[in-house]
Amino acid sequence: MGKPTGFLEFERQSFPERPPFERIQDWNEFHLHLSIENLQRQGARCMDCGIPFCHTGTMPEGGCPVNNLIPEWNDLVYQGRWREALERLHATNNFPEFTGRVCPAPCEGSCTLGLIEPPVTIKSIECAIIDKGFDEGWVVPHPPPRRTGEKVAVVGSGPAGLACAAQLNSAGHSVTVYERADRIGGLLMYGIPNMKLEKETVQRRVDLMRAEGVEFITNCEVGQDYPAAKLMEEYDAVVLCGGATKPRDLPIEGRALKGVHFAMEFLHGNTQQLLDDKFGWSRAPSSEHSTAFQSGSPPRQNAEPGTKREEGSPKAAHDVYDSKGFGYPFISAKGKDVIVIGGGDTGNDCLGTSMRHGCKSLNMFEILPKPPPERAKDNPWPEWPHIFRVDYGHAEAAERFGKDPRTFLISTKKFVGDENGHLKELHTVMIEWAPSGNGSRPQLREVPGTEEVWPAQLALLAMGFLGPENPVLDQLGVERDARSNAQAEYGTFATNVPGVFSAGDMRRGQSLVVWAINEGRGAARECDRYLMGETSLP
Repeated sequence: MGKPTGFLEFERQSFPERPPFERIQDWNEFHLHLSIENLQRQGARCMDCGIPFCHTGTMPEGGCPVNNLIPEWNDLVYQGRWREALERLHATNNFPEFTGRVCPAPCEGSCTLGLIEPPVTIKSIECAIIDKGFDEGWVVPHPPPRRTGEKVAVVGSGPAGLACAAQLNSAGHSVTVYERADRIGGLLMYGIPNMKLEKETVQRRVDLMRAEGVEFITNCEVGQDYPAAKLMEEYDAVVLCGGATKPRDLPIEGRALKGVHFAMEFLHGNTQQLLDDKFGWSRAPSSEHSTAFQSGSPPRQNAEPGTKREEGSPKAAHDVYDSKGFGYPFISAKGKDVIVIGGGDTGNDCLGTSMRHGCKSLNMFEILPKPPPERAKDNPWPEWPHIFRVDYGHAEAAERFGKDPRTFLISTKKFVGDENGHLKELHTVMIEWAPSGNGSRPQLREVPGTEEVWPAQLALLAMGFLGPENPVLDQLGVERDARSNAQAEYGTFATNVPGVFSAGDMRRGQSLVVWAINEGRGAARECDRYLMGETSLP
């Protein structure tokens, strides 16, 4: 490495962040970049460790799933060779501007330096490389030199679908991406709040892919608006990347009360209003919506479902806010007692969004025990360390209300409403996980005398996802696994239907953005092999 003793000389510096009280006043990203000098020092901390576990992505929850060449671009950053660092970064990762912002960085959990010192700040260096690349004008469209004549449909425009489309397009195939929402990006656009991933960052990459020849069709759910059989007739291959969007419910007393919502209803509706307001499109029921990011564009007539219209074409508001869940009305947390049920990333995003609305109080319920402050014995390096962490939403709530919002080992028993059917309180009980005695999973047991009543006018269910909800699987006759996901072996990504592949959360279940990119790239490789008999895609 360029600085063999760097890890001895320099301490770890992570992303600087805007102060909580400042950042909850707006929807801008809260992360900042280190200076160039400090970034080079952080790159110098990368050890010449011989076996860089950080980029293998083979052990459980450890390493980089897209096999980023981390030691190489760390060294290039240390040497100030930023453009070369960008080339090495793009060699394995189509969208480092996404992973550099939202990935939990399993690479850092398996960093060799992390055995004895805080690990290298891989994530912040990755983000800095790609942002500098865009700032310097180094990231430009690269259309394929020739077209193969083969046509591929990609269903779903989340990270798996976009990665798959980008790779297949680079191989010369004509790629069309279908998205049921009004904007391209899937989870990146509507599942992750703006302060964590600004939507101009997503749109910038989408525009780049469009300039390279990828076609995008929005407001069209394959299997609902556009028959799956027709898709098979018009395309030489199909890759299903629709995600695992069916949320886990909490079917207890009072679930139907007004004020109890799935987390994605809350997050999607919030981002949609933010974007519509920011770019000048009204949300009145009689108006039309544009998915363009440029305000002032004249509305155009709606196309029939399944026709090839540009992403910028508008859609009637009653079509956006329908019962199928492709858009949601805005749900405000302002002045309300808010309780988030579920302690994962989605729940944390609900905390941050509620803070920016100006909620009255904020609590998060987690049924699992509080994680330990350091690795447990059954969680050794280089696995991802399952330890207690304070994310941005936790920190903001603690700053505003004086305590961490999380309560662990708690179970919600029922929702209670007022005379008008609106939520007014939650009833809970503390629980413990008792050993089963026969080697099976521990059993949940309520702790007598721990019942409590919590005021709440808004409850958000953020308990994970159960599998895909897109009807295209059934229409195509795609077999499902035991968890209702598309049955397709990792590595081949082929379903039981010839010419139909699946990748991302729709195949593997709810997972990380970086795993979605990994699978999208892999499915593209195998789809290319299917179409051409061989492939040069990585």
